Amino acid sequence: MSMKKEYYQETLKFWKELNDNQKSLIKSAISKKHFQKGEAMRSGSSNCSGLFLIESGQVRAYIVSENGKEITLYRLFERDVCIFTASCIMKNIDFDIFIETEKETTAYLIPTGVFDKLSRESMAVSAFANELMASRFSEVMWIMEQALFMTLDKRLAIFLLEQSNIEETDSIDITHEKIANHLGSAREVVTRMLKYFQDEGMVSLGRGTINIIDRAKLERLSTQ
Repeated sequence: MSMKKEYYQETLKFWKELNDNQKSLIKSAISKKHFQKGEAMRSGSSNCSGLFLIESGQVRAYIVSENGKEITLYRLFERDVCIFTASCIMKNIDFDIFIETEKETTAYLIPTGVFDKLSRESMAVSAFANELMASRFSEVMWIMEQALFMTLDKRLAIFLLEQSNIEETDSIDITHEKIANHLGSAREVVTRMLKYFQDEGMVSLGRGTINIIDRAKLERLSTQ
């Protein structure tokens, strides 16, 4: 069995529920895509490629306000499935969402037409899509709750701890501008808050780098 076949059979929960013709359709249509860091997988509503199965890398989904501010909705990693790149086949999904790679990324693509056909023919595929949508919207609601009800210092502490866990290091290579884009804030505001964190001994700041000095203090702040 090829690596590709093993991968999408393990990733697609509905695989065992498909008939032989439907399995053959996926096998003939699925393709492997490579993306460089910072490359767009979806730019608003301008493209609708299909369902992406992330093999490796890191992907960010975000929205942009009228004044150009960004806020990250969720992120995807190895073996995650990107449903919004196929959102054009879903009813009542008419908002612009942008999806870009944060690291060099490899993914398998099931084209929109194929996934749409399977969704209409198979209850298992339709349920899988609904489950993905529900999961993503739960993540979006968590982000909205943070943006609406949490202070920026707490949100920033949560972000730094999450980023540290993702990178598996206390030395985070990221700009203040990028953090602001994740949090839906202004770079100047993030810079002031990071300087406050530095004054409080929680982090040290370098050029394009943030080092976590007192993780316990950050964790206390993130749970207040």
